Amino acid sequence: MSITLENVLALEALETRLRILLPESYRDSYEEVVPVSMGSAGLKYGSDGRVAWNEMWASFCDLAMAGGPPHRGTLLQPGTREAIAANAAAHDRVLEEIHRGISLVTKLQLIPISQVREYDPGWPCWIGVRCHSVAMAAWLVRAIVMENVAAKHDGEILYLPAGPEFRLAKEIKNVITVLAKTCHYWTSHMSSDQHEAIDALLVNDSPDSELLDFPSAESLERDAADYHQVVDELAKEISRRTGRACFTNRYPGWIGVDCPDIRTAVWLMRAMTVENVLARREDTVLFLPANPRFTRNARVARLVEAFERIHRLHAVKKFE
Repeated sequence: MSITLENVLALEALETRLRILLPESYRDSYEEVVPVSMGSAGLKYGSDGRVAWNEMWASFCDLAMAGGPPHRGTLLQPGTREAIAANAAAHDRVLEEIHRGISLVTKLQLIPISQVREYDPGWPCWIGVRCHSVAMAAWLVRAIVMENVAAKHDGEILYLPAGPEFRLAKEIKNVITVLAKTCHYWTSHMSSDQHEAIDALLVNDSPDSELLDFPSAESLERDAADYHQVVDELAKEISRRTGRACFTNRYPGWIGVDCPDIRTAVWLMRAMTVENVLARREDTVLFLPANPRFTRNARVARLVEAFERIHRLHAVKKFE
């Protein structure tokens, strides 16, 4: 492809916005980050026989946002209403342990379970955590999803998944670890000036600042026709405009895009997040959200155009 001044300037502008999102220690080195895990910390127990969540980590792997390995290889999603109804006691135990772990490792305020259910009766599978600001919640959602753990936010309230089938050393630990990790980078590796810059980038009234995210299970069920229309349109247009193969049925609410290698998938994931599109990857497959509400207000076009632009800028970057 031809390298135009317009594309070069667009790439520079994109990477400037990317540096706003990345912790300061990565700003000049994120291209060198290798997606190799340092290994998973084992559970550590206190004298009371319960997991001592606040004593488990002396350091964390690199953020997936910066090019490090995602915390999970596959997406951790919340339990279903049907599973919760069938095993409510187990679900309550999961909620209690995740609440306890989050309190120990972050000191953030937990939203009482009754209030989460009052906010939306369809949300018994989510845990609410009050962040210090809307910008913090917005940044954490993007960072946590890139670690392959589902997350949402409503204002300063961050929502994390739970389910009756979650196991202590697996899914419960996953949720607590990704919040501990991302909160650590937000509070210990970013200045107040950077927090303000992130607020200006992510929290404003521009149409492009709306986060394009994945749908709820209720929405997928209620708006099935719209959902299939969105998936078909995304797959057709992404393939037509970029030549990338798409996978439409690996996860409800997501569409996969095949990438030639891990570094390409990482770069595209990070760049799409800068465009306010939730993105994550599993190996060389980039995942983008497919939401029934994208049928309204030209959201499908916005996502496709953003990916086409990012795909083009990646080709420019390879020639640098």
